[in-house]
Amino acid sequence: MNQIQSRFDLDRFGRLGMTEAILGEHKSVQQIVEILKNLESSNQLVLVTRVQKEKAKEIKKVFRQAEFHAQASCLTLGSPAELKPSLGEVIVLSGGTSDLPVAAEAELALRWHGVETELLLDVGVSGLHRLLGQLERLKTAKVLIACAGMEGALPTVLAGLVPQPVIAVPVSVGYGISSLGKAALHSMLSSCAPGLVVVNIDNGYGAGMAALRMLKA
Repeated sequence: MNQIQSRFDLDRFGRLGMTEAILGEHKSVQQIVEILKNLESSNQLVLVTRVQKEKAKEIKKVFRQAEFHAQASCLTLGSPAELKPSLGEVIVLSGGTSDLPVAAEAELALRWHGVETELLLDVGVSGLHRLLGQLERLKTAKVLIACAGMEGALPTVLAGLVPQPVIAVPVSVGYGISSLGKAALHSMLSSCAPGLVVVNIDNGYGAGMAALRMLKA
């Protein structure tokens, strides 16, 4: 069988200000290793998303300097972009602890691009006082990313309280009819909060890059 040749968008960082992330979930260790070798030789920022712990352990045998971020299930190689306080801060919120992996992916993707971030957990609407108690802090951020499963109400409530852009991320957690995040996705897409931006289910990286575009606009 002929070896599959990967084609990289090596100019993406220069063109768009964002690195080409590698989706590691369905790639073998060998495929990821070959991709990392090419990116490392091109002096690219390297971010691999959705990497299981066992897979990361095998990759680190080849790239000992690689770092595995367990909360975000991501692997990075090299140093992140220099912090740029002038861009402003992004706060990433989660409805509950179950949303943490997706929220952590969004936060890591932003920090990797030099954006100041804060992760704010367990502010879901089932205990609305938890969110209301953070409103003054939230108003200091330039962009907010809200990750929520179940009925996905957090972003709608948040977008009705603060003027900043709010990016909604449906998360594939919840019982029965939650349908692996589809209920939250439909709820967010049907939101009555004008201007709410919605990304796909579990797409923390995509939410981070949407926030980055807003900051750079």
